[in-house]
Amino acid sequence: MKFGACLPTFASCADRYCLSGYGGGASTVEGMLDLATTVPDLSGIELVGNWHINDENIERMKQEVARRKLTICMLTPDLWTQAKWGKGSLAAADAATRRAAVAETTKVMDWAAAVGCAFVDVWPGQDGYDYLFQADYQKQWEWMVAGVRACADHRPDVQVLIEYKPKEPRTHIGIGTVGKALLLIEEVNRPNVGVLLDTGHAAEAYENPAESVALLGRRRQLAYMHFNDNWHAWDDDMLVGSIHIPELLETIYWLKRIGYNGWYTLDIFPYREDGVKAASESIAWIKGAAELIDRIGMDRIGGIIERGDATEASALMREIVLK
Repeated sequence: MKFGACLPTFASCADRYCLSGYGGGASTVEGMLDLATTVPDLSGIELVGNWHINDENIERMKQEVARRKLTICMLTPDLWTQAKWGKGSLAAADAATRRAAVAETTKVMDWAAAVGCAFVDVWPGQDGYDYLFQADYQKQWEWMVAGVRACADHRPDVQVLIEYKPKEPRTHIGIGTVGKALLLIEEVNRPNVGVLLDTGHAAEAYENPAESVALLGRRRQLAYMHFNDNWHAWDDDMLVGSIHIPELLETIYWLKRIGYNGWYTLDIFPYREDGVKAASESIAWIKGAAELIDRIGMDRIGGIIERGDATEASALMREIVLK
């Protein structure tokens, strides 16, 4: 299992109530990378374009990451924190803004190729709507398809991954569910476009992440995983295994069943916790869940699923939790 983490895991995480951050992490990219090296089993790191990597420092960042024996497992274009994206990015009503979003994404794709990174994460968090009668849903969809297609055509050697999420920062994000993500990919129709499944986003969308894994596996579109946890109502980005242990176990089972061999990356925001401890504990939960599935046996679990007996499934969970 290849474990990665988003670099802000090791930052002084801020929210809208404490804009300067809660002071638990490093204040520089180099300091965050140093903290990442102290997490057992962590080998990959995700960077955000213009936050951590840019045209001026790309070669230095490549060297800084390599010197610490880490891998850049994902680059993400920032399509959500700047005011110019406030009314959308790839699916903005303004054509110039759409062109700028494609340019931003393709630039990050070029960076990815330069540092040997296979994946770019497109999270269109500002593309959607907040009010009724505010959006032309059909045109927004057409613009999103065209934008993603333009990005994919720019560099067929870099995979463009769509990360779906139902809300925040918009009340309704256009690509908000696993079904919409699959429909988008079908219409884009490019071999280097896939899905990044964030377990917390799936839970926030009232999906069962294991079912989402199974559906994506059926279409061979699951390219990357983000792990975290939440209370279903919001993208809390909590430690893995902190709330939904049974769902975590079933998700790991289905990842094994579909033959997923990609990154297991942490997208957590330990606002008031020590980032190194939070990452270490989260990885320990994922590893522990995988080991437990192996001990129980894929065949035994598969048999329970095939029989469809809820009491037998309950007995299995009771065995896991109480023995």
